[in-house]
Amino acid sequence: MCQPGGDAAVEVGAGGRMGSTTDERIPAVLNRHDNKRRQRARRGFTLIELLIVIAILLAIGGIVVVSYLPTKDQADIDNTKIQIDAFKQALDLFKLHMGRFPTEEEGLRVLWSQDALEDEEEAEKWSGPYLEDPKPRDLWGNDWVYRYPGEIRGEAFYDIISPGPDGEEGTEDDINNHHRLMDEEGEIAEEFDDFTPADAEGME
Repeated sequence: MCQPGGDAAVEVGAGGRMGSTTDERIPAVLNRHDNKRRQRARRGFTLIELLIVIAILLAIGGIVVVSYLPTKDQADIDNTKIQIDAFKQALDLFKLHMGRFPTEEEGLRVLWSQDALEDEEEAEKWSGPYLEDPKPRDLWGNDWVYRYPGEIRGEAFYDIISPGPDGEEGTEDDINNHHRLMDEEGEIAEEFDDFTPADAEGME
């Protein structure tokens, strides 16, 4: 049916609705679908970006940790050597007052605790504590090994040993009070083999 008075005739369907309405809805529906696809694509791209950033951060973190560990290990070794030097100075003071070095039974503990003395009659001569900040264990939580008479250089010397990072005495990472006299293989250098305690004083 045509309506008069218009430049162009428009067909009217059943119920009085214009036939062109459905055609007009199709582009709008397509646009909505396209927008949703673009939004999903943007969300997916953002997730990929996030994963890339996380991977980069993890890689950087791994590099930092790997670079830090050797430095930390060396610092612990150096601090252990400093602690051994402090023990040596304390032992020298102990010997000055007591006329002897501690026995193995007394151990290094006698440097800060008078109760560790085996002979109570020597208590009057004990003038400790000989260490201001006692360290019963090394930086890896191991008990210090103290021997007198010693085994590394001979019975005339004492041994102070940190078992090192692996916690086992007798392995390559041990640190002892004779380290300055050792060669690259960890043995006492030949030029120091015949030294007496008096000769070696101040050199260890």
